[in-house]
Amino acid sequence: MRIYAVADIHAKRQRLDLIRKNIDRHAPDVLIAAGDIANYFNPLPVFRELNSLPVPVLAVRGNTDPRSANRILKDGSNLYNLHLNPMTVNHIRFVGIGGTIPVPFKSRLCLLENRLINKLKACCLTRDTVLVAHPPPYGILDMVLGRFSAGSNAVFSILQDQPPRLLICGHIHETPGVISYNSTAVVNCTMGKKSAGALIEYDGRNSPDIEML
Repeated sequence: MRIYAVADIHAKRQRLDLIRKNIDRHAPDVLIAAGDIANYFNPLPVFRELNSLPVPVLAVRGNTDPRSANRILKDGSNLYNLHLNPMTVNHIRFVGIGGTIPVPFKSRLCLLENRLINKLKACCLTRDTVLVAHPPPYGILDMVLGRFSAGSNAVFSILQDQPPRLLICGHIHETPGVISYNSTAVVNCTMGKKSAGALIEYDGRNSPDIEML
């Protein structure tokens, strides 16, 4: 299966155009949007554009996506909200954890994030499941200004306790890339000057092949 993964679109026209071009060029089976898709005050136009793409769009909210994005994702015919909602595409299972609260020197998923993580581990996450979160794990692809980590301790705990083979994230714009940690391939697919996302080949059983675009 071919996955095209992006994060941090931030409703920017050039990034939406680039997503469409890369879909045409690489013919992925699915698009993953790992948060910060729209802007807080007018999210609908961006989601309408994603809904018009020729592949399924599986998404989680980031810190710039309002709660109304959950309803928009639910109403879109080609959109799917992965937040604690497993979705299977071509025999590959995906699940996500949406939301992010940036706090000094780290990120939190929500105020009651331990409860959220426990629910994810209990009901939704297997070794072969592709996990999608907005923030990266703390200490992994999360360096801000080259000086300090700003990832999520809660996401990091997943890699220690119940690691999936593949974790897709974004949020930290300065550090797109791929790192393997505890048998999990972590992909920060943030869009920006350094990256147009990631192209991932994954069969659900073996380690994925990943190319940063």
